[in-house]
Amino acid sequence: MKVLKFGGTSVGSAERIVHVARLIVENGKNIVVLSAMAGTTNTLVEINDYLYKRNIPGAQETLNNLEMKYRAVIDELFDNDEARAEAARVLDERFAYIRTIVASEFAIAEEKEILAQGELMSTALMNIYLRLHGVKSVLLPALEYMRTDQNGEPDMKYIATRLRRLLEANRDADVYLTQGYICCNAYGEVDNLKRGGSDYSASLIGAVIDAEEIQIWTDIDGMHNNDPRYVDNTRPVGSLNFEEAAELAYFGAKILHPNCVLPAKLNNIPVRLLNTLDPSAAGTVIYNMPPDGKIKAVAAKDNITAIKIKSGRMLLAYGFLHKVFETFEKYQTSIDMIATSEVGVTVTIDSDRHLAAIVDDLKNFGTVTVDRDMVIICVVGDLEWHNTGFEAKAVSALKDIPIRVISYGGSNYNVSMLIRSCDKVEALKRLSASLFE
Repeated sequence: MKVLKFGGTSVGSAERIVHVARLIVENGKNIVVLSAMAGTTNTLVEINDYLYKRNIPGAQETLNNLEMKYRAVIDELFDNDEARAEAARVLDERFAYIRTIVASEFAIAEEKEILAQGELMSTALMNIYLRLHGVKSVLLPALEYMRTDQNGEPDMKYIATRLRRLLEANRDADVYLTQGYICCNAYGEVDNLKRGGSDYSASLIGAVIDAEEIQIWTDIDGMHNNDPRYVDNTRPVGSLNFEEAAELAYFGAKILHPNCVLPAKLNNIPVRLLNTLDPSAAGTVIYNMPPDGKIKAVAAKDNITAIKIKSGRMLLAYGFLHKVFETFEKYQTSIDMIATSEVGVTVTIDSDRHLAAIVDDLKNFGTVTVDRDMVIICVVGDLEWHNTGFEAKAVSALKDIPIRVISYGGSNYNVSMLIRSCDKVEALKRLSASLFE
């Protein structure tokens, strides 16, 4: 059995839902993970934002607009009165539930409840559509088996036990549908696996059922060797190992969520990236393959801030780096890159939410300089240090572009360079010309 995950754009309209339904049927008896329809989660986040600001009319108006969008979808999707009525009842229940929350006291638990509604609606509509067309599909409610533990990590034993029980109870189904992204936490409250969590859901499901393959269906034919939004003539990368895929996913290749990689890797399950709009395209397959001596792709991560702490007095002192890292841990801010010298250390972060407080604390240890509006350019492939010349080729391609930080040797699969945002597009083009043409 395979796990097929379809993202929000894949089910973003009545036409897309019909197309995906056809793909589901053609692929046989599998578990299908669906995201919310494109734009839904962003709208639900907007509703939550209005509620936090106590702007009830703003939340109500935004909710009304979302409901009208869904009403239009079911009118287009169903030509059968009974099926249309069933879909309308589902929507009535979901939107009435959200309105109950809007009218009540609002807190973090209610925020998660609202965010869960998108996936609940998309899977319900797909289930009704498939059954209308003679497919014996069964809904496997993610809230009945997908759970995180007290540390916020997937409770794999619980997930496996509950999911297998649901599958066993529905052995005669043609297709199993379930929600991505949403889960319950250790206390039984509705929660989620954060943005991009539908990929993670698919990978966790694949791991516990020992799936033949995990397929991630989106609107592009695999992971490209550069960003096609900025660089002409990019092409899909035919195969990647899990380490290469993880580097690309983390550093900006948005087709795949970084969390998706680990469960599949540990359980040796191939992940295939496919294009909903061009199902015949080969896409990209990710698996436990040995290094092959090639540079595979380039990715860029935006909105980076570099922080330099200069202190000749303290850098060589025992515990200095520990104190620096402890500051970022205190504010739950992760570090992307790090470079050290005898008199200073530079780190990069991708969130400036606590920047002022972090800088204020770091001033206890030295002089602090901040560079904002930066980009990390990541070159990924077989960059094991014995493969001479690869890193030099990447750096020399940017010989006329100022490089703030270079990170090499942290893994065998990437060399990363920090540059100004204004140089990003030119850097991507030069790297493509140097590495792939």
